[in-house]
Amino acid sequence: MVTRKPFTDRGRPFPRSRRRSALLAGCMTTGVLVAVTACGGSGTGTTTKDGFAQAPQKDGAFTVWVDSTRLAAAKLYQKQHPKVQMKIVTYDGNANGSNYLQTKVQLFNRTGKGWPDVVFSSQNNEVTWAVDAKFVAPLNKGLVPQSTLSGFARGANDVCTVDGTLYCLRNDLSQAVLWYNAPLMKKWGYQVPTTWEEYQKLGEKVAAEHPGYLVGDAGDSYTPEVYLWASKCGANDITGPKAVSVNTTSANCTKMAQLMDVLIKKKSMSISGVFSTDFGKNKADKVLMMPGPAWYGGALFKGTFKTPAKQIAAAPMPQWSGETSPSTGNVGGGTWLLSQHSEHVKAATDFLTWVTTDNAYQGEVAPGFPACASAAEAWLKQQNASGYYAGDLNVLKDASTQVWPKWGSGQFSQEAIWAATVKPGMTQGKTIVSLLPAWQDSIVKYAQSNGYKVSQ
Repeated sequence: MVTRKPFTDRGRPFPRSRRRSALLAGCMTTGVLVAVTACGGSGTGTTTKDGFAQAPQKDGAFTVWVDSTRLAAAKLYQKQHPKVQMKIVTYDGNANGSNYLQTKVQLFNRTGKGWPDVVFSSQNNEVTWAVDAKFVAPLNKGLVPQSTLSGFARGANDVCTVDGTLYCLRNDLSQAVLWYNAPLMKKWGYQVPTTWEEYQKLGEKVAAEHPGYLVGDAGDSYTPEVYLWASKCGANDITGPKAVSVNTTSANCTKMAQLMDVLIKKKSMSISGVFSTDFGKNKADKVLMMPGPAWYGGALFKGTFKTPAKQIAAAPMPQWSGETSPSTGNVGGGTWLLSQHSEHVKAATDFLTWVTTDNAYQGEVAPGFPACASAAEAWLKQQNASGYYAGDLNVLKDASTQVWPKWGSGQFSQEAIWAATVKPGMTQGKTIVSLLPAWQDSIVKYAQSNGYKVSQ
């Protein structure tokens, strides 16, 4: 058994074997949040505490970096804890594998200053470089109580764990489900598909009977994480600290690519990208079905598309006929990291714990399905009582246990690879099947450039 983690993206999800009872576990937050006080070593030296050499602690504001979506979380914390001094900085959140955070940390390491105390990243692979860069602090060596950590859904923090040490906390889980327009499905006499074969047939039928309406979109950089991950395509199996298995032309990859090619040709699957201007203007009100992550309900349909209430519902992702082990993909989720260079460890840790576990944000404000189990229960309860959805969202709880564990969270970004390799070919009219070999070559090159040993 290999000891170093994360090797698979079982936290960008959860392992399939996680018991439902894990979702019912509570996340105990630290009871009292206090203002910053000096708690480190004396003088200018460091003091080894909580598993790492801590910088001398100082009074004053701690700094948190967030993306635009998590800005609401930082502001809410500041409002609820007015005595705590903090500086909020917004950045891109490393979206689409921009590597902004890694580049800045390299600069800070050279200059010996500038590190933020707490950082949110939309990527789940930050520990693959941040540990070696000596940027992140261990969290399970005394900073965060085990009672709090055990309240996270089982497997949620696997992507944060290296050699048994936890270096970040998962923000939310982004398991994919099948979103659909319930009134339209009923009006047109369609049944929600339970298999991919049924999904394809319905997509072809929609193209013929209701041209212009869509059953999916293949235009985003995270498209493979929705469709190919759910199909158990072995494109990205991280098998060791610096080892990956890549096979994009296997049967599981090819049959999903073929399905997508058929629906793209029939024009019931878009290649615009759901956040593109074209989609927003011309297609947002033409969505009959849309496989996508948990956050699609609030962030996409309610927030971006402005879809009216009582239209959108969620169903399990379709499975291939004969499949005995249900699987789905995962898009994002994000992690919170604490800098080992922090001069405000107590305040930074209190914020880190609050932002990942407290219902004030995770249960009531957060757009996605929380990684903290008790917050997830509160979140689901609030979503179901909101009056927006055409049915309850309890299917998200089941989907969270079905994310296929063999899609890795390596140092290289699959989203960046797909955007650079496959998306341009699709725009030129090439089929996804024809682009699978090029996708394979690109993954191999990206992995090797990051020091991975590749098996094909």
